[in-house]
Amino acid sequence: MPTVSAHVARTLATHIDHVFGLMGNGNAWFLDTLERDTDATFTAVRHEAGAVVAADAFHRASGRLAAATATYGAGFTNTLTALAESVQARVPLVLVVGDEPTSGPRAWDVDQIALASAVGARTYTVGRTDAAATTQIAIEHALTYRVPTVLAIPYDVAPLEGGPIPDLPPLQLPSPLAPSDAFTRAAIARLAAELSRAERPFLLAGRGAWTSGAGAALGELADLVGAVTATTALGRGIFPRGEFDLGVTGGFGAEAAMDLIRDADVAVVFGASLNQFTTRFGALFSPTTRVVQIDLAPAATHPHVGGYLRGDARTIAQDLVREIGELDRDPSGWRESIEFAPLRERESGPEFGPDGRLDPRAAARRIGELLPEDRVVVSDGGHFIGWANMYWPVAAPDRMLMVGTAFQSIGLGFPSVPGAVMAKPHAVTVLTTGDGGGLMALADIESAVRVAGGHGLAVVWNDGAYGAEVHLYGRKGLAPEPMLIPDVDFAGIASAVGARGVVVRELADLDALAEWASAPAAERPYLLLDLRVSREVVAPYQEEIYRVNSAPKD
Repeated sequence: MPTVSAHVARTLATHIDHVFGLMGNGNAWFLDTLERDTDATFTAVRHEAGAVVAADAFHRASGRLAAATATYGAGFTNTLTALAESVQARVPLVLVVGDEPTSGPRAWDVDQIALASAVGARTYTVGRTDAAATTQIAIEHALTYRVPTVLAIPYDVAPLEGGPIPDLPPLQLPSPLAPSDAFTRAAIARLAAELSRAERPFLLAGRGAWTSGAGAALGELADLVGAVTATTALGRGIFPRGEFDLGVTGGFGAEAAMDLIRDADVAVVFGASLNQFTTRFGALFSPTTRVVQIDLAPAATHPHVGGYLRGDARTIAQDLVREIGELDRDPSGWRESIEFAPLRERESGPEFGPDGRLDPRAAARRIGELLPEDRVVVSDGGHFIGWANMYWPVAAPDRMLMVGTAFQSIGLGFPSVPGAVMAKPHAVTVLTTGDGGGLMALADIESAVRVAGGHGLAVVWNDGAYGAEVHLYGRKGLAPEPMLIPDVDFAGIASAVGARGVVVRELADLDALAEWASAPAAERPYLLLDLRVSREVVAPYQEEIYRVNSAPKD
């Protein structure tokens, strides 16, 4: 007879195709069934946080339900930072864990339900007679609310016989939130009239627009009204007409492009929360711009929003296209009057910074020229996030994964690689990480090298410091010693786990990347570029943070 753990594994495997994790006492029976009796692929990582991170990245790159597994106790507590990031980023994920036995906690058990709840994740605990149904409920919860759920298997229940695995009804998931009441329909009609009359219309789209599949409708809407477009960092590439797109807004955007946005008279925001980084800490829009937000949140998420429509981005975009089409108005003509190329131009910087180390802008620009076009960029958190975002364009939102930024974490970079690789196995997965975050994630550098092989490379921005702290608190006069890191030979570490490590001290050293990119993937190793960059060059977004934090308080 199948065990309770088999009920969980087989039910989960009908809805997922990959599980990332680390084996322990609490999930051994679950993994046994997953390996022997399902078609799901198990990818091992070396730290439990990496299990959740890899699953998180898999979802962001594929759009599919993610799954991870860890044991109880210390295995579970190791997942908490990564779990909090997935909650903040609204990632549908099922984390299968062991838990204390039904007879009560042992000396090494902790209240896992309370810990999961503290970071925003609900726990479902399976029993001997309801394991399959409880698993399906956990899956439905994750997909309905777009959050991680924890699926706990008590230690003494895991190996028990559970009887035949029942046939379960199909998943019950809500339909996209569509306008249904007269007030919302009237608001859409008013917005359509405003957009059709606008002289300088502007559309901004975020990750929510991408997950709703709104790209085609947004492109049609932009063409109908002649709108200039831009995206958040997590929405890049969603608009079909790149020639009229300003790129990413906020501190990752080009200064001239951001200035143009302030000329807009009507701005409509689709599926973006308008956080402080997207809005340049409130300076993105002019006070005279009429800003309308369309999102699934219960209410507007920024005080500069003058009108709010709650609903699915694709559905409302399609409704606006229909309404504006019936008005029979000509496009504004604004975007045709603009020369976009100079607006998007970015400063490259000299080869070396004031301290004689590489200027990260020059290195980023050269790397962007050499990277394979078919790529997924995975970003850890830290000061360096500006360089990849500014200089390495990607084709679509599911090809720039910023794992850690939702929870303001660093150290999630290397374990993100296996998830991205399994989601897009034919693309090259490019990790961008700092020396601080890279050291925190070293447990899973082996995972990245093993899983990605010749389909992956890492760029370590090695400035000998926690750069974000240096550029904020160091400039405020705080003691620099806690912010500094001795130079670490990441190239040597990479070589020790089977990768090719290259120390990059000048742009000519990047010829190694050109050589690597020209070779067939099957014939090349994982490549790690250990960039010895200057800590004296500050990313523009970090300058914004410093400006806001240094402003006089009223």
